[in-house]
Amino acid sequence: MRKVRRILVGLICIALIVVAGAFAAAKYMTTVPGTPHSGALPALTGEEAALADRLKRHIEAIGSRPHNIDHYDELQKAANHIESVLTAAGYRIGRQPFMVDGTAVRNIDVIVAPTAGISAPQTIVVGAHYDSFDDAPGANDNATGTAAVLELAHLLKDLDGKAGKRIRLALFVNEEPPYFQTRDMGSLHYARALAEANEPVVAMYSLETLGFYSSEPGSQHYPPPFGMIFGNKGDFVAFVAIRGSRELLDRTVASFRSHTAFPTVGGVAPGFIPGIDWSDHWSFMQHGFQALMITDTAYFRYPHYHKTTDTPDKVDTEKLARVVKGIERVIRDAAK
Repeated sequence: MRKVRRILVGLICIALIVVAGAFAAAKYMTTVPGTPHSGALPALTGEEAALADRLKRHIEAIGSRPHNIDHYDELQKAANHIESVLTAAGYRIGRQPFMVDGTAVRNIDVIVAPTAGISAPQTIVVGAHYDSFDDAPGANDNATGTAAVLELAHLLKDLDGKAGKRIRLALFVNEEPPYFQTRDMGSLHYARALAEANEPVVAMYSLETLGFYSSEPGSQHYPPPFGMIFGNKGDFVAFVAIRGSRELLDRTVASFRSHTAFPTVGGVAPGFIPGIDWSDHWSFMQHGFQALMITDTAYFRYPHYHKTTDTPDKVDTEKLARVVKGIERVIRDAAK
């Protein structure tokens, strides 16, 4: 009997140690600087309202119809829209073309130049994929991220020639399956080119599925173990990093929270946890660059994820505008 008790006590102790260890690990993964905003949002500013209107127009232009290699004409229309907007903003368009099974596709970028005379300037990449999945129009996934990059190009134009770092604003093709995490993924081509050129990339921000928010209880889900820590309302924007980008995550969340009244969560976790590496930041991590994803959490919140119902009317452009202004402030801080 004593032996049985000793075994039971030992098992209980082991279980407690495992639980305590798991809780400590979860706390480490989700502890980030600053205080998250709570309560009512401030009134939308005039600048944010105008930004919301512009974001809406981009999302309607790009995310009303499926656009990928299987819907090639629409993919080309999306790329042409991107280039026309960036050209109108006064940028010189950069293109990175490549072939996929005999089909020509391209990444697109523009550069906000650093101050002249800076020797070997560091680089910040802000990117989003502009293709959609299968037959989904892709309004939230990822016309919202694409629209955000286009408007950040507009908002950051005053830094051109004056920034402390080079800022690359990039739009990637072929993020969605069947190309995700394969050699044909657009952002992997882009990151590899930067690595081969020895460009000193110090931060990469992947803007991914950013336009759906809900204050309804039960609207937010998580991969384990994050449901034990975060709330169940999908009213926040998330900052998500793979292990190795903790420093960037902390700087980014601290900056966003210091400037922007919008609910946030942040965390770093191994890539095997579902959702943690589901965007273009994965490509940059493959080449040793610190990178993170900024997202509304996509699949874990958005009921129209990868569906034909992912249409522009599902996107909350006013909340998206608040988030984009917050990201602008983050980039300005990072580019000093």
